[in-house]
Amino acid sequence: MNSARIRVVIVDDEPIARRGIRHLLAAHDDFEISGEARNGKEAVRLIGLLSPDLVFLDVQMPEIDGFAVLRRVPPERLPAVIFVTAYDTFAVRAFEAHALDYLVKPINEARFRDALTRARDRLRSNEALQLSRRLSVLLSNGNDLGPVQQPRVDPPRRLVIGAMGSDLIVDVAQISWIEADDYYAAVHAAGRRHLVRESLASLETRLDPFQFVRTHRAAIVNLSHVREIKSDASGESSLVLSDGTLLPLSRRRRRKVEAAMRRFAG
Repeated sequence: MNSARIRVVIVDDEPIARRGIRHLLAAHDDFEISGEARNGKEAVRLIGLLSPDLVFLDVQMPEIDGFAVLRRVPPERLPAVIFVTAYDTFAVRAFEAHALDYLVKPINEARFRDALTRARDRLRSNEALQLSRRLSVLLSNGNDLGPVQQPRVDPPRRLVIGAMGSDLIVDVAQISWIEADDYYAAVHAAGRRHLVRESLASLETRLDPFQFVRTHRAAIVNLSHVREIKSDASGESSLVLSDGTLLPLSRRRRRKVEAAMRRFAG
């Protein structure tokens, strides 16, 4: 690798996550985004077509996850990799020695800069080639970790979420509901509304599914804050929260929400 711009491919199934990496890279002129992939299949095709120097690769993707993507790329075309994940799990740590770096969502800007510095240094040395070869050998020698599983851990009592200009620490029990807000999410907790730099889908993976349920494509509710389910004459449903807030409840999700409420109450 010489002083030419570092060609990058971004792979993530969440548009907000791709947009976030794109935004962070915009401040670094020596990195050039060659393409973006929304899923594993697109990623394999783009890596083969574009031969990028570096790939930001989401670990958890449906159907073809990040590790499966790398197994499908010929060893001689394998780029340097920075893994991106919502979890700091053993699976990622096992690969840490075989990749340039890894980032945990939501991505911290200072941590991102550190990863880019590491990428610059290693891509301009023989170490990048050695890392790619070691990663390829690991993937082909039976060290198949299989599909990435979300870790089985106790639900967090507090969440650290990237808000506008700072990190927001929220007591999970105080969160009444969360709504999608364009490319962000709005967390309603203790009577306040906090706009955060994380998608609704990403937040959902970090919350206890026993307590937090998606009621609509744009809303997640804390069942402990639900007072009742209402239906109008047309058959449309809504949830009434303990503070009087009315939330839409989609028809296709009503049965699932009712079952979740019965489990939670029992």
